[in-house]
Amino acid sequence: MQQMLNRLSRADVVFFGEQHTDPETHRVEALALDAIGRLGRPVILSLEMFERDVQPVLNDYLAGRISEADFLARSRPWPNYATDYRPLVELARAHRWPVVAADVPRPLASAVGRKGLAALDTLTPSERLTAAHENACPIDDYHARFMDAMHAHSTGSGGAAEPGDSLPTAMAERFYLAQCVKDETMAESIVMAKRAAARDALVVHFDGAFHSDYAQGTVARVKRREPSWDVV
Repeated sequence: MQQMLNRLSRADVVFFGEQHTDPETHRVEALALDAIGRLGRPVILSLEMFERDVQPVLNDYLAGRISEADFLARSRPWPNYATDYRPLVELARAHRWPVVAADVPRPLASAVGRKGLAALDTLTPSERLTAAHENACPIDDYHARFMDAMHAHSTGSGGAAEPGDSLPTAMAERFYLAQCVKDETMAESIVMAKRAAARDALVVHFDGAFHSDYAQGTVARVKRREPSWDVV
């Protein structure tokens, strides 16, 4: 743990990739965030688990302007919020750390999954702000890993699969576009938050491991925006 903290103490952004339903992962997340908070640097907590359009509600709760019940009623928390993510938010609240609702709203990601990136062109100006301004979806190693995961998911859950029984490629490609929009939006959210904070601020971002494994996904998109940053 101490070796890890020594490394994280020099970082600009820390990614913690999780398995969403693993309780031990969430226990380690809370311990790690608490330990990072003791490094003496300003901390920004960033979460895939909240979406950009609820940022004002999250800010109101952190500032004490609304109750927790009102916050939960209006912010669309994940079903396991109380057990797994509340400790992170409450730690940030106690320390007066900013918390970033980093992800794109689910209805918009779903629209991209159905219609492609053209779905972004149908939004009002205010709606468009809930997704990243710049969205790149390269055909790279991340794309290959995503397509493999999509095909494995579609064939691995129901009896014996025939060679042709996989998710149609065109559908999987649209899902990849939605994945890219999620990655781009989280990356932009992280970068904007750090740029607006004290120079020595450390962003700690929690996401599903696929978004940050192998320094791909959201990690690569942060590095594209800020190549000089130390991202762990």
